[in-house]
Amino acid sequence: MARYDIAIIGTGPGGISAAITARVRNKNIVLLGSRNLSDKLSRAHRIDNYPGLPQISGADFAQALRDQLAGLGIGITEKRVASVYAMGEYFMIQAGEDILEASSVILASGLAAGKTLPGELPLLGRGVSYCATCDARLYRGKTVAVLGYSDEAAAEAEFLSEIVQQVLFFPLGKTEPQERDNLRILREKPEAIEGETTVRGVRTAGGLCEADGVFVLRDSVAPDRLVPGLELTDGHVAVDLEMRTNLPGLFACGDITGKPYQYIKAAGQGNVAALSAVAWLRELQEKKEK
Repeated sequence: MARYDIAIIGTGPGGISAAITARVRNKNIVLLGSRNLSDKLSRAHRIDNYPGLPQISGADFAQALRDQLAGLGIGITEKRVASVYAMGEYFMIQAGEDILEASSVILASGLAAGKTLPGELPLLGRGVSYCATCDARLYRGKTVAVLGYSDEAAAEAEFLSEIVQQVLFFPLGKTEPQERDNLRILREKPEAIEGETTVRGVRTAGGLCEADGVFVLRDSVAPDRLVPGLELTDGHVAVDLEMRTNLPGLFACGDITGKPYQYIKAAGQGNVAALSAVAWLRELQEKKEK
């Protein structure tokens, strides 16, 4: 399996800045995220505080970033990252159905929206999943519930319906799938995910909706659930001035590291994170040569 020098997770200003810097430093990178970049950025009416780009619209700024990536030959891999595991001298990244390896990782995935439900974290990996593409095959012939917060949740639910016996879809975002024989839409508000050693179902005001698995599909996953062992401070990834986290070789930048939630701050931190990752790679190489 090929190993990237740096995996960058997130395509907002922080992730793009990191990707640009890493490419300029001749590193083999993979940039994981949406080709539409950041929804927050694209929907911004006007940005007034980015040096050199006065009063630019979010849409125009996003297009300028896409153009710069294209000019440097940097592609975007649109695979949902479900987990990142520190393996010592490298990281293993579950991205869709693929497993990627990288010597270093930069988290630039923004803030995770929404609070977790009661039972969600205790049952993570025991019936609760954040990636339909990754885990659908585990539920062949079974019933699953989909908590559809993200814009992609409807398509993910339709994909699941081709594999599992029954899909129970809770529309909690802007989109919902077409109902079919094995795909039901339940217009009830989930209150908890229930189960002891494994998932039993989703609790609503109307009672328990039984399911063998629950897919919680949000736009982003909280960083401590994405990366086991990652240290947080007040809900944000704890970093030093070099954008280093508590896990060697793992760096973070942008809104995920805390306030201020500003594009210029994210871009600056992305640059620092990439330079720190380059320095980390040099340290690894020096250790091997000794």
